[in-house]
Amino acid sequence: MDFPLLVFFTALALLVLSTWVGDALRRRAGVPKEESRSDTGLLLSATLTLLFLIIGFSFSMALSRYDLRKNCEQAEAIAIGTAYTRADLLVPADAAKVQTLLRKYLDQRVLFYTTRNPGRVSEINADTVRFQTDLWSIIRPAIAAVPPPLMGLLVSGVNDVVNSQRSTQAAWLNRIPVAAWVLMAAIGIGCCWLIAYRARQTDWLAFLVVPIAVSVSLFLIADLDSPRGGAIRVAPQNLSSISQSMPPQ
Repeated sequence: MDFPLLVFFTALALLVLSTWVGDALRRRAGVPKEESRSDTGLLLSATLTLLFLIIGFSFSMALSRYDLRKNCEQAEAIAIGTAYTRADLLVPADAAKVQTLLRKYLDQRVLFYTTRNPGRVSEINADTVRFQTDLWSIIRPAIAAVPPPLMGLLVSGVNDVVNSQRSTQAAWLNRIPVAAWVLMAAIGIGCCWLIAYRARQTDWLAFLVVPIAVSVSLFLIADLDSPRGGAIRVAPQNLSSISQSMPPQ
């Protein structure tokens, strides 16, 4: 579901096709009797209610995941900025190494949020892990020169940098389950078929209301749920702000 526009057009095509099939079957079978229309009317009302209830819950899930990604970006910026400041606790030579490495690490995190190329993301993740390893390799021997009361601050600062990146990784992998998409599609197809089948006459202006409404809703959910493919994405504003606030090398 990383292509919201594809979700929109696919959903619209399937729902319109379902409506056309329902309308064709109705015209072949004749106008349903009022008793049958009454029964199917109750079924249609219940099914439409279920459909838009599931869509509402899915939208809420997608929105909460989008907010989580924003919060993770903010947490990463705070952790990197804190670690950069606490690096001054080291001797000047080691502090310069750590701060230079954190600048490069910060550039990689900004790229992680801005790139859309899946292949590039794999390279960024590999570079991120490498920078984390290099950071600890510098901290371990250098921390011996730090007074014991301040060791904890320095170690916890670097640890927060690593943990915040892992939290971001987990948040970006947390997506709406495929089963929820299948359920919404199946119920939507059934609703559109039933609307056309129980109609008294062919009225495509009325028939298209539900397909368009459902397709737009699914598009918005997919856009919010897709970290890279949608138009609504988390911009690394806090990370960029931290980068600009750091003194030039």
